[in-house]
Amino acid sequence: MKGAMEKVGVWSFIAGLVIAIIAALVWGVTSTVVWILGILGIIVGLINIGDREVMMYLLASIALIIGASGLITVVGAVGIGVTMLTNFLHAIVIFVAPGAVIVAIKAIFEVAKSK
Repeated sequence: MKGAMEKVGVWSFIAGLVIAIIAALVWGVTSTVVWILGILGIIVGLINIGDREVMMYLLASIALIIGASGLITVVGAVGIGVTMLTNFLHAIVIFVAPGAVIVAIKAIFEVAKSK
C-alpha cells in the first residue's frame, strides 16, 4: 500500500508542474487552476515529504516562494509583456505553498510531540 501512496504523491507533483506550465501557456491562472494546484500541493505535502526531507522541502519552498514573488514584482516593474512567465510563477507558488504549510504543520507537531 505504501508503494501506491508514494506513486500518488509523485504523480501529484508531476501533475502540478504540468498544470502550472499549461496554465501559463494556455489558460492563465483561473480559480479552477488555483483549486487543482492547491489540492495537488496538499497531496504532495501529505504524501511525498518524509521526516528526512522536511527541512530541505521547507527551505526550498521558502526560497521558491520568495524568489518567484520577487521575480513577479521585477517583471511587472519592467513592464515587459511576459504574461506567461508571471502566470507560471503564480501557478508554481500556488502549487508549492499549500504543501509547505502542511509540511510546516507536521514539523511543528513533531517538535511539540517530542518535548
